[in-house]
Amino acid sequence: MNVGYKEIYIRYRHQILEGRLKPGDRVPAIRVLASELQVARKTVEAAYEILIGEGYFVSQGAKGTRVNPALNLGEAALITTAPPSTRLEHPVIESKGELRLGIPALDEFPHKKWLLISGKAARTLRPDEMIMPAIMGYPPLREAIASYLNISRGLNCQPEQIFITTGYRANLRLILAVLAHPHDKVLFEDPGYFFGQKLLKRIAPNLHYVPVDRDGVDVDFLQRYHADARFAVVTPTHQSPLAVTLSLPRKHQLLEWAQQNSSWIIEDDYDGEFHYTRKVIPALKSLDVHDRVIYTGTFSKTIMPAMRVGYLVMPQETVERFRELGEILETGMPLLPQKILAQFLSEGHFYRHIKKMRILYQQRRRMMLDALQHCFPQLFEFELTDGGMHIVAFLRLGIQDVALAEIWQRHQLRVLPLSGWYTQTQKRYGLVVGYTNIRSYEQAVGLLEQVVEETGALLR
Repeated sequence: MNVGYKEIYIRYRHQILEGRLKPGDRVPAIRVLASELQVARKTVEAAYEILIGEGYFVSQGAKGTRVNPALNLGEAALITTAPPSTRLEHPVIESKGELRLGIPALDEFPHKKWLLISGKAARTLRPDEMIMPAIMGYPPLREAIASYLNISRGLNCQPEQIFITTGYRANLRLILAVLAHPHDKVLFEDPGYFFGQKLLKRIAPNLHYVPVDRDGVDVDFLQRYHADARFAVVTPTHQSPLAVTLSLPRKHQLLEWAQQNSSWIIEDDYDGEFHYTRKVIPALKSLDVHDRVIYTGTFSKTIMPAMRVGYLVMPQETVERFRELGEILETGMPLLPQKILAQFLSEGHFYRHIKKMRILYQQRRRMMLDALQHCFPQLFEFELTDGGMHIVAFLRLGIQDVALAEIWQRHQLRVLPLSGWYTQTQKRYGLVVGYTNIRSYEQAVGLLEQVVEETGALLR
């Protein structure tokens, strides 16, 4: 039986709470326990990190790891922190491991250039910039983003239409806070980005779903059943997670619906920069002659998730409303990251980085596809699209993608089950696999070979 870090965590926690392990007791070294359980050292390390973080263990360097001598078992028994779920119906992106989704190629990031710009931004910080940052964002950054979007994504926006936020979820919250009434109908793609689903279930009580097929979101279905909707949240360039592109007829159909019904389309262009087999597809917003599309984006996929910088393009008629509510809800993003990012864009480094990443990701996707087909020649089928940052490996037979993802996760392969992205009963099954940090075909094969035997046993 294979043991994952969650099982190790639970075992030790129970032994401590039940008194079988007492404060000060020494526990096996990571290397020793990994050998005994026949698991990777990383698996034991992950469990120990959680136990240390929750105060059950303390690391004493050369003296090893012990149950926390200061632990009061009476208090410990009252700890209600639950271990990570052992099921994956509600996916969570792990911070460690391989094949993670949405993480750019960190090994190819221009660190030296970024550090130089960061130092310059810090040294040139003026006294007047040390007060309160601008609510809607640092003006040079708004100018740089507007210029980038107009050139690279086909938009026609002005700097005053850019609102700087902390990312995707902040974009959704702000848009609905400014423009929505309590019971407005909000539409979301099915399948769709699970963090978006979770957030909207909390802040949009009248939430409904529209299916996605090989041409993107089904606008006929939308018009037939939800023509009265006030908002539609879509990923038209590269649908999340199916990776399909909304067809041109459907784009026009969706825009016409929004115009006729005075509705809003929230366009999440989360990785629209990454298209490989033809020229970059313009954003839906580039076709929006009636200003009914609210364009949103972040730098999490293009630079680094830790930046926590996103933005939205406000329709002209709504700018003042965003400004007024922004002064109440927002306190302005920290200035220094905005200054660094503004210079990174305005000096052309961002353009060069994106161009390099397009070539790199195309190569790495090919490596990952070849490795999947080599290790699992009959298990998966693929519907290749023009780009993106992940692969959907559809199961040819069966619906056991949750159990399959659990096996891969136990080996630190952070894939997610496709069925977990759906909300309705009609689902497709497979694994959503990130590839952006795969450096070689050999590395990809080596990772997958860890799970070949268990995968075959599950699906026989």
